[in-house]
Amino acid sequence: MTTTPDDRTDPSTVAPAGEPPPRDKRNRRSIRPLLLRLHFYAGVFVGPFILVAAITGLLYALIPQIDAAVFRHELTVDHVGEARLPLSDQLRAARAAHPEGALESIRPPAEADETTQVTLAVTDVPPDYARTVFVDPYTGQVRGALTTFGQWMPVRAWFDELHRNLHLGAIGRNYSELAASWLWVIALSGLVLWAGRRARTGALRRLATPDRTGRGRRKTMSWHGALGVWIIVALLGLSVTGVTWSRYGGQSVNQLQAHLNMTAPTVDTALTAMPGTGAMPAEHHHDAAMTMGDNGFRGVDAALSAAAEAGLAGPMWMYPPAEPGQGWKVAEKKRDWPTRYDAISVDPDTGRVTDRVNFADWPVLAKLTNWAIDAHMGVLFGVLNQAVLALVAVGLIVGIVLGYRMWWQRRPIRGGAWATGRPPLRGALRQSSWPIKLLVILLAVGVGWFLPLFGVSLLAFLLVDTGLAAVANRRRVRGS
Repeated sequence: MTTTPDDRTDPSTVAPAGEPPPRDKRNRRSIRPLLLRLHFYAGVFVGPFILVAAITGLLYALIPQIDAAVFRHELTVDHVGEARLPLSDQLRAARAAHPEGALESIRPPAEADETTQVTLAVTDVPPDYARTVFVDPYTGQVRGALTTFGQWMPVRAWFDELHRNLHLGAIGRNYSELAASWLWVIALSGLVLWAGRRARTGALRRLATPDRTGRGRRKTMSWHGALGVWIIVALLGLSVTGVTWSRYGGQSVNQLQAHLNMTAPTVDTALTAMPGTGAMPAEHHHDAAMTMGDNGFRGVDAALSAAAEAGLAGPMWMYPPAEPGQGWKVAEKKRDWPTRYDAISVDPDTGRVTDRVNFADWPVLAKLTNWAIDAHMGVLFGVLNQAVLALVAVGLIVGIVLGYRMWWQRRPIRGGAWATGRPPLRGALRQSSWPIKLLVILLAVGVGWFLPLFGVSLLAFLLVDTGLAAVANRRRVRGS
């Protein structure tokens, strides 16, 4: 191993793990030793989870075009006709071929060559999945049926689930949440450490440039640090958005949004009651019964016409009344920029718009959350978005590999026994000033409460580290 001047002079990088740090006044007032130990342990133990998330995320970012090509027959028509059949006729064709389940949603064609997608809630598919029937809007021909996840076709749905939970169900979601909960901590602590190192060596201006003249661990560190600078903004965004739909941390985010009254508003599908009676008009009683008894077809053409007159445009989804006394919900879902998410409720009998929610009226935080999630999924800016995600994923993979290489280069080279790199010294928090101690404890408790998996894993790190310290001290006492 090549020893650099920094390695020789910095006791936090070379001293044995069991020895306390020297009582240097500068070290006691600095948070660097604590960040160094946090970055090291989090990188070593959480790194594999982040690495898996990066690899599966890379695959997911590259899959949309493949997904569209594989299912081109179902998604598009052979010939574009002069006029489309009424949507109710297309639904009847779909239900004649697939009478199972209940109507869940309809996606009318957004382009001239697209099919109509009729999604059915069925029981013979995995949880959260559905069966989508594809109908030629010009001929009424059913072109096929696929098991779908939301708006994703089977191939993309498979990679989406691989990235979210490794196809392990609810238990598997813990891996991605653990990665998202720690990614921002590792990234920010690494940035502070790298900036501090560059400042000490008078090279702060070259923060994003690796040292090509270095050797050994110093060279690896320079590439590791510079690469992190280039992708840190994207990493922070991926971490935050990953938490928003995580299993436990996502609940905290939802509660925070609700407390701040910043959740996305939803359209009210309840039909207006008769003034002073609370009862529905007679024609609505009849209409509700027909809506629920006619496979959800009644009023669908009127709802589509009302959406067009209201200025809604594809891609959009239509949801039938869930129960008597409710109307059709028609919602735009244009997820690429510029986005459109306007939604209306339509009376199935009269075609009257009973409620409307415009995306422009959404709270700012709800808009930002929506945009950030779409960017995370690679749909906000199309191919450019996918390319950026792919580059960030590759950069993260390389950065993690370089981090482990640094750990390997730090290993003892004397003796015949296999050994790993030694961690930074213990006692960083104990030797810190009281303001730093208080700040660290408050942050750890606060973040651990908001992100439960982060808190549990941090506690596990502390318990393991305390146990290792006890073992090391016992061995030192016996050897003295």
